[in-house]
Amino acid sequence: YLEEKHTKGFIVLVNGRIVMENYFNGHNANLPWYWASSGKTLTTATIGIAQQEGLLNINNKVSDYLGTGWTSAPLAKENLITNKHLLSMTSGLDDSFGDGNEPSDLVYKADAGTRWAYHNVFEKLQDVIANASNQTFVSYFNSKLKTKIGMTGNWIESGEFNVYWSTTRSTARFGLLALNKGKWQNEVIIPEAFMMESISPSQTINNSYGYLWWLNGKANYRLPQTQLQFSGSLIPNAPADMVCGLGKNDQKIYVIPSKKMVIIRLGEVADGENFALSDFDNQLWAKINAVIN
Repeated sequence: YLEEKHTKGFIVLVNGRIVMENYFNGHNANLPWYWASSGKTLTTATIGIAQQEGLLNINNKVSDYLGTGWTSAPLAKENLITNKHLLSMTSGLDDSFGDGNEPSDLVYKADAGTRWAYHNVFEKLQDVIANASNQTFVSYFNSKLKTKIGMTGNWIESGEFNVYWSTTRSTARFGLLALNKGKWQNEVIIPEAFMMESISPSQTINNSYGYLWWLNGKANYRLPQTQLQFSGSLIPNAPADMVCGLGKNDQKIYVIPSKKMVIIRLGEVADGENFALSDFDNQLWAKINAVIN
């Protein structure tokens, strides 16, 4: 099934141990693959680390770190946007203007905090980290997160996006860090309180969204590129307590605390281009349930 669905790498961890690891379609354990938007969760983690170090505060406005004029919104509206609004996708900036992050691309649509819309403006948080730490985002990320948990991989510019590439096992290491509430062996990497805040509803508009993490088991959800609200759980076949990093073309990081489980799926799109959630999630969980139950 996984091979037919164009999977490249697939790993299941239970209690921190690999119980299944497979590679398909010419991929292997040593080849990197892109995380797409599942890598948003890496930015969240790095923000939490920087906040713990006193370099920034997520409740402060973005312009405190980037200066004014980082959007084309009126100054009074721009000054409403905090780091937390970028983490929760509630900046109020117009998502119909594409994925660019130049001021001309960042156009006022609604007051920050009043509208949920999936938008690449979250990447401005990487600039916030860079300015707050007086080093590049990549340098800070590497020293504070990547190296400490033994990840491989690199950030690669791709059009408007800064995309992380790594092996499947390195993706699984980050999933394990999230499962362990930000702790790696005996070292706190991400403060536990921030990690738990990240995987809780971040606002009341989309209950299934934390700080760039998707949350299963909520009463309703919203999806990218629409303002519609859908009833029910994000992935009905999956455990209700599961949190996810979801990326374009079916890059998946599933973290399931109740089962002490992490599942990683990297590969080409399973059934047709998508931007986060797809029908493949629910199909895959039907297959997983048949095995684990």
